[in-house]
This record gives sequence, structure tokens and C-alpha cells, in this order.
Amino acid sequence: MIAASVTDYRELARKRLPRLLFDYIDGGSYAEATLRRNVEDFEDLALRQRVLRDVSKISLETELFGQAFSMPVMLAPVGMAGMYARRGEVQAARAAKAAGVPMCLSTVSVCDLDEVASGCGIPPWFQLYMIRDRGYMAELLARAKALGCPVLVFTVDLPVPGARYRDMRTGLFGGAPSLTGGLKRAIDGVTHPGWLLDVQLGGKPHTFGNLAAAIPEARGMAEFWPWVTRNFDPTLTWADLDWIRSHWDGPIVIKGVLDPDDARQAVKAGADGIVVSNHGGRQLDGVLSGVRALPPIADAVGDDLAILMDGGVRSGLDVVKALALGARACLIGRPWAWALGARGEAGVAHVLQILRQEMMMAMALTGCTDVRQAGRELLVR
Repeated sequence: MIAASVTDYRELARKRLPRLLFDYIDGGSYAEATLRRNVEDFEDLALRQRVLRDVSKISLETELFGQAFSMPVMLAPVGMAGMYARRGEVQAARAAKAAGVPMCLSTVSVCDLDEVASGCGIPPWFQLYMIRDRGYMAELLARAKALGCPVLVFTVDLPVPGARYRDMRTGLFGGAPSLTGGLKRAIDGVTHPGWLLDVQLGGKPHTFGNLAAAIPEARGMAEFWPWVTRNFDPTLTWADLDWIRSHWDGPIVIKGVLDPDDARQAVKAGADGIVVSNHGGRQLDGVLSGVRALPPIADAVGDDLAILMDGGVRSGLDVVKALALGARACLIGRPWAWALGARGEAGVAHVLQILRQEMMMAMALTGCTDVRQAGRELLVR
């Protein structure tokens, strides 16, 4: 199959990956209504086509927190990406660097901060889950700071994990032990030989690298997840941002905002940016899509901090729509995870190329020559 679009990579990943890993990338929480809504609400937006304008020179260049990027797209933090391709986070970071866009590394990545920074030559942005062990969090922030990670992305919409039924059914995180379940997972791996050789046999260690020092006895994912789930902190409040700021003096972006009042609170708390996000439809099912939540948030705080968004971005046209509604840039999650699972670094590089080409076309046909000038006039009201 020749991949022509982002969603083509979904099908390629489905074929190459064991089902339990594909479903982890692809699935959402509960009935997956928000997961579907994220995509459908982008589809419902109509771009306003304009003609006979000079669009011979189009700029996608973007600046965020003092950094210049080739386009307003970045790789969102995706957990366990090192299970989709051998040392997958390093491969993705190399593709992002070559494309001139940032990558944000997840707290629960397979490759740790040091490996990714040394593997691609530049430190990534770092995504933080606040967990109960504040001492270890302080150590982790110190490592990120020492490496020169330029931006901290603080995810706040996971005080408790949402129920993801696909993962329960596949037994990704263990579940109730059974001979049948174990046999099914073994067959799942063996029947995907490309993945088996590349990742399961050649991509070890299979641990959460950033958390390995906190759980030295753990040897695999099944041993890490109980500790991670026990350490999600439901007591987290806005006051905890002061604790983070005491350990981090760079830009802080709060990820997981869907309500204008929370966006205003982020401004009061001193955040430098927010990500309008519902965690890719993986937390509270039935909430607004990111693109539906974006306009009132942009109206409320758009002049006070940098607004990013994620959720449902499947094309460069979607990125242009998000920019028109007030975002400075979009984070992509599933698109790069599918591409990594399908074809590794080359796949991620190709997805970024596809998004760039689609953005250039959408800008040209809406008569907008600079992404910094994109506004609601690009949409049909």
C-alpha cells in the first residue's frame, strides 16, 4: 500500500502491530464518542475558498516560546511509543528535528530523556504527569532542566485514568491472569513477525525509561503500570503549579484545558501556554472536541498566553482550521504514532511532509500567505 494520507498510515499500523498495541494507539475511553467527535467536528468546518490572489510565496514559519519552527505542528507526547518501533521515541525525535518541528516526550516513554536527547542531538520538550512521589518528580525535572529541555508541558486532565475498554479486552496491562489471555497475546505477537523482530526482540529494554530509577525492581511494562496508576495524584490543584515553578524556570504549558474559566485560571497561575485538549478522547467521554472548545477559549485568553490544541487533527487542512479558530499550533498524536508503528522514522517524516504539503495547499486556496495572519475569515460562517 502506498501511503498518500495520514489515515493511510492507520491501516498500515493496524497490519504491522499486534492488536493490543494498535488498539492502545487507536482507542479512546468508554464508548469513544469524544474520540469520534474530535474528527467529525473538524470535518464539519468549511474553509472559505478565495481566488485570484498572489499566493506564490507562503510562509508556515512559526515561533513558540522563543523557538522558530518550520510549521505550526509538533509531535504530541505519546506513551509507550518505543513499543511501536525499535527505540521509537528516538526515531520520532529525529524525524521531527529533520522537519524543523518540536517533539514533546511523554513521562511514560520507553526511551528516557537522555536517550532521546543524545539520539537526535537536541533535547525534546518534556511532558510531565504529576505523581504522588514529589521527590522523584523533582529529580525528573532537574534532569530535564540539566539537559536543556526548552518547554515543560504539564498534563492536568489525568487525576484518575479513564476506562479504555479496548485495552481491557486485549489485556494490554495484564488484567485478570488467564492461560487463554496469555496465549492470545503470545499468538498476537508471533503473527506479526516484523514487529516481533524489530521491537520485541531487538528493541529492549521495554521499560518506562524516565521512571526506571523510581521502580528499579520492574523489568517490563506489566510491572510498571501498577506503580504508575497508584501514583496518579487526584489531590492536584492549581496551587501545585507553584511547586512546579519552584523546580522549573522555563516556559510551562498546561495541557488538558477545555473550559474558558480554566483557561483564565491558567493565566492567573502564570502559565505561558495551554493545550486545548481532551486527551485524544481517552479520558472523560462525551466532552467537547478540542476544535469546538477552542474558539471560546481563544476569545477569553488569546492575548494572554500561547494557545495550542490537539485532538482529531488528521490533515494539514485541519491545522489551518485550528489556526483560523485561534490556535498558534497543533499537536499531533495518533498520526505520528501510526506512522511510527508502520514505518518507523521514515513514516513519521512522511506524515510531517504530508501535513506540510496539505497546509501549503489550504493556505493557497484560502488566499492566506502567512500562518501568523490566519483568522476566522478563512472559514465559512
